[in-house]
Parts: sequence; structure tokens; C-alpha cells
Amino acid sequence: MDSLDTEPGRYLVGVDIGGTFTDCVIIDTDGVVTTAKAPSTPNDFARGMIDALGAGAETIGLSVQQLCHQTRLLTHGTTVGTNAVVQRRGAKVGLITTRGHNDVIHIMRGSRGFTGREIKKVVHFPESKKPDPVVPKTLIEGVSERVDLFGKVVVPLNESEAAAAIDKLVGAGVEAIAICFLWSFKYPGHERRVAEMIRERAPGIFVTLSTDLVPKWGEYERTTAVALNAYIGPVTSGYLGRLGETVEDLGSPQPMQITQCGGGTISLDRARTAPLLTLDSGPVSGVTGSRYLGDLVGQANVITTDMGGTSFDVGIIHGGQPAFSYVSNVNQYEYFLPKVDIQAIGNGGGSLVRADERTRTLHVGPDSAGAQPGPVCYGRGGTVPTVTDAALVLGYIGADSFAGGRVQLDRVAAEAAITEIGEKVGFDMLACASGIVTIAEYQMADLIRRMTIQKGFDPRDFVLFAFGGAGPMHAGVFAFELGVKKVIVPQGRMASTWCAFGAASADMLHIAEHVDIMTSPFDTGALNANFARMVDDLRAQLTAEKAPPETQVFQCTLDVRHKGQINEVEVPLPGPALSAQAVAAIHGDFHTLYQQIYGKGASFLSAKLEAVTFRVRASAATAKPTLVSAEMTDAIPAAAQLSPRPIFWRQNDAVAETPVFRGEHLLPGNHITGPAVIETSDTTVVVHPGRRASVDAYGNVEIELEAGDE
Repeated sequence: MDSLDTEPGRYLVGVDIGGTFTDCVIIDTDGVVTTAKAPSTPNDFARGMIDALGAGAETIGLSVQQLCHQTRLLTHGTTVGTNAVVQRRGAKVGLITTRGHNDVIHIMRGSRGFTGREIKKVVHFPESKKPDPVVPKTLIEGVSERVDLFGKVVVPLNESEAAAAIDKLVGAGVEAIAICFLWSFKYPGHERRVAEMIRERAPGIFVTLSTDLVPKWGEYERTTAVALNAYIGPVTSGYLGRLGETVEDLGSPQPMQITQCGGGTISLDRARTAPLLTLDSGPVSGVTGSRYLGDLVGQANVITTDMGGTSFDVGIIHGGQPAFSYVSNVNQYEYFLPKVDIQAIGNGGGSLVRADERTRTLHVGPDSAGAQPGPVCYGRGGTVPTVTDAALVLGYIGADSFAGGRVQLDRVAAEAAITEIGEKVGFDMLACASGIVTIAEYQMADLIRRMTIQKGFDPRDFVLFAFGGAGPMHAGVFAFELGVKKVIVPQGRMASTWCAFGAASADMLHIAEHVDIMTSPFDTGALNANFARMVDDLRAQLTAEKAPPETQVFQCTLDVRHKGQINEVEVPLPGPALSAQAVAAIHGDFHTLYQQIYGKGASFLSAKLEAVTFRVRASAATAKPTLVSAEMTDAIPAAAQLSPRPIFWRQNDAVAETPVFRGEHLLPGNHITGPAVIETSDTTVVVHPGRRASVDAYGNVEIELEAGDE
């Protein structure tokens, strides 16, 4: 074994698993950032994770054991749970619920999980159907018990029925059991007793309770959440357990942290019991990294855009805080969970292009060529052109320099595919390629509009962060379309591994929610009593995870609505111990936020209000990356200047020989006037004619967008 006699605690490490690659980011105490990639291994994701760690270690001249021994904090973003849901490879799940309410998860809501996303499927039933059930009806058992809305036991738990239900489900071969009783969040005793009985009668079964995971009203969403958690529980828990042991055996001095959808990290043990928290944690890590960098460079309002091969993900940071959502959707199943609001569309570099010869129109996405066979230019058997093929034909990416020269692209094949589809709609090759890219860019702009304007934000008040393998290539167009004045490609060369950087920069985070409906005027003592109980529980949880008391921060909010309405607004509060003045201010704060979302005059100022959900975010600061600023210089190094290549520019409707620069060799202070292209080993930044790009003191590429560029 290699000697481990090296400096301990020198590195922060983030590892994020993607569909094609597993990314590793290593940041040392001097602020030096190292990135590495290894192919993801779907049959055993742990192997790809360790391979990525090994690739990063090799880059800095260490063995993987030495790297682990010197790591202050290792944070991991996993897609094991997400893949289990998407690929339908979860556990065989049984559900125990209140007798008479067995069919809640099958009835669903009227929209069948399409709420506002695909309006044609919402209103046209023949084009939509309910998803395959997570729990079949034969594995749902009703048990006699009943609690009313005040938390009073109306019907005691029938333990003989509960025992029979457990035995029946175990006999049917279930691997996990979910428990969800009506109003259990007001009185959790019945759920907890059934869980005890399961552990006594079948100790190897994965058990999950709705009161531990989502203590909120809404029986369908709670049932869905607990069923999904049980569905992905055994596979995710097993994976994380094995990986944790491997990392410990490699010499890591600290337990591994796992990224979660709320924007921070949770302990390995918490992730194993509540794997639902890990869904969508990868894209959320991109927002976490952007928030950290935004604080560093003085940008409090940020639109985050992550474009990979399959999807385009958008998040919002306003006033230094990420926007949240509280209802999530996976495979049409809606469930309650507080998470950073990420919206996505099927619009990536691998998005397939189709032609409608009847209407002579092009359609881009949402389906993707994926990694196999991939775009036509990959030469792996793909026959349908993609956005990447169009970018190659236009000259945005080079056939010989793509991915740092590691991948040779077939330009001739891409040109043939684009020409063929162009003939179907009456376009020549370049016009067709330009149209494909433009459609993709405008679809991305439309998603950002929905995330900003439709939620009361003006995109002109934001800067836009572009990352992911394909994001920096297209950001200049969709940002300009929205009126954004500046695009920032975070840490230039790290754009394609930005989610791994976000994992490395995340704080520990636990989010607690408690439903207790109160009508205004609010009782200060009752509000404070609820928050005090929640803070005490969260403080004990953070302390058990060895978070120092001085690092612990508790942020309190209250979901408020007009009495008689259902639309709730999250109102920030100054702390868990509220003064009478702070309680009185809730009324005005609610109306301000309500009108920001729904429009001026939408709120009824004289109406009574209802407080619904109490929420506390408990965070503990972890070690942070130290990004060091560098001296600025105007002189562009000769090594950064590559041979120009012909690129088609839509603004000029012409091909022009265009300067190409190597991003890794550009220095802080370097300025580039478009048209130009900046290539790194993993992404391409396109600087359109009339625009100016520069490298800031931290190595970020900034593109200034001035009105009239188009």
C-alpha cells in the first residue's frame, strides 16, 4: 500500500454521478481546482465513483488512498434513486394505510401528474394515462385506525389487523413497507407502533413512515412520497452502505456527506433512511455552486442554466437565496418535499431533430440520442441529427478539438444528416443547422421566462450562469432574448463539472416542516412554541452529526394564505423567537410577496390570513472552497490562440474565419471581442459578433450582452 504519511485535511472533494460520466472536483487549501471524469457504471455506480476519485487523485499525483486520507470533506451526489424510478428497477413495495383509503395512490389527482407541464395531456384524456403503479393494489393493506384533524384518536389501532397485514405482505415477498395513515402528522403514534411491529416480525424489511418523511396534510402526496421512498430505499440504502464502507476502508477520516434536493447535504445514515431526498440532487448542486460563486463575485440574483446531452435545467437565485418548490413530480407521481426549484425540458446537445414535411417545420427534442448511439457525428450508429450535429456543421465545435481532442467527430456524416432533413422543409444545409440551434435556444429562453416572469421576477435584474457540457455554447442567445445583460461561465474550464463543485461547496442541511393551521390575528406564544420544538429537534440532529454549535444556523418561515384559499406563500421570519412586532409584520410581508407572484392588486388586504406550515431550515457550515483571485493582464498568451476556423453566424447570414482560443490558457484580465470561440477540454463558449468576453480574477468567463446585438 502507498504511504499515507501525508498532510491530512488538505482537500475538499465533490463527486457527482451523471448519465454518461461521473465528475470529480478536488479543491486544495490553496484554492487550486482539479477536475476529472470517469465513465459512469450503471451496473455498479460505486465502481464509477471510485474510478472518478482515482482519476482525480492521479491528476494531482496521489493514490486514491492518499487522496481519501487527506480529504477534509467528501460529498457525493448520487443518481441511484433517480435511475431506480426512471428504469422501474425499485423494490417490491407493500403499503399499510387506513382501512377504506387503500386506493388513494391509484386515484391520484385529476391532472394525473401532468399539472401545467403538458397542457394537451391535461385536457385531452385520450393522449394521457396514469403511470404504472409504484404499489399494486394487491400489496396495499388497510388497517382499522383513525385520527381526526386535531390529532385526537377516534379509532384505536387494531394491532391484530396490523400484524395480519404485515404477515401477508412479507409472505408476498415485499422488500420494503411504507406506512401512511390519515392525519398521522398530527398524531404519529399509530405509524410508529406499526413500524415497531414490522421490525419485530420482519427485521430485514426496509420501513418508511410518512410522519418521518413528509409530516404534512394532503393524503395523496404523502402516500406517494412514502411509497416512492420505500420503492428506492433498498437499492439506494444498499449502494450507499457499500460505498461508505469502501471510502472508510480507503482511509477517509470523515463520514461521507450526500447531496440532497434541498440544496445542502445530509449524513450517510439520513440518506439511507430517506433516499427520496436525493432525487434531483445533481441539478440542485449546480444551484448550490452558483450561489457560492455568486456570493464571491457579488451577484445576488442569478439564473442558473445547466445544459447537458439530454436536458436543460433552470434554477433561480434571488437575493442570494435559491427559489424553492414544495410539490415535486416524478413519473407523473406528485409528492410533497421541500426542494430547490429546478425545472427542466428535454433540450440538450443530444436532442433529436424531426421534420414535419406536411407543415414544413422542424422540431427539436424532447427525446434524445443519449450516449448510445449519440449524435450522428459520434459515429456510433446514430442516424437522426441532433443539436450537437447542427453545432458541428455551423462550426461552433471543431471536429478535431471536441472534448479536448479526445473525441473525433465525423463532420461529413453530420452534414449529410442535416442536409437530408433540411431538404424536407426547404432549407439548405447551413440554414437548417442554424434553424435547429435557434429553435433549441428559443425553447430554453421560454423555460427561463416561465421560471422568472411567471413567478414575478424580471430576468433583466439577473445575471445568467451557464454550465454543463453544452450550456456555454448557447447561453449568449437565450440570455439576450430575455434581456439579460451578462452571462457568466463559472470557472470556465470547470463548467461541465460544475455540479460536482456545487457538491463540494454545500453546507449540511436539514429541513423540518410542521402543519398547524392558525387564523389571524396570530398568537405569538403559539407560533413560538411550534418553532421552539422544531429547532430543538433539529439542533439535536445536527449535534448528533457532530456539527459544532457555533456553525449551526436556523432559518424559519411560515406558509400563509388568505383564509378560504389554497394558494400559500412562504413568508420569511426573523428567527424562531418572534416578538409581537415581528408577528404583526407577517400580514404586510404576506401581501407584498403575494402580489409579487400574482400581480398588483391580487391580494385582499382586509382578509383574514391562515398560517399553515411551519418550516425550519437548519444548516451547519462546512469547510468551503477557497477560490483565489489572480492578477489581471491584458496580454493573451500565444498558447491560448488556436488556428481560426470557418463559422456560420446567423447575425451576418454568412460564414467567417473566426478566432478560436484555448480556455485553459487564457488569463484573468484577457478580453476577447466576438465573433470568437473559447474551447476548453469539456465545453465551448460561443462569443457572438459585437459581444465581448473577458476572464475575471477568479477565472470565470464573462460575456457582456448589449442591446442591439441581434
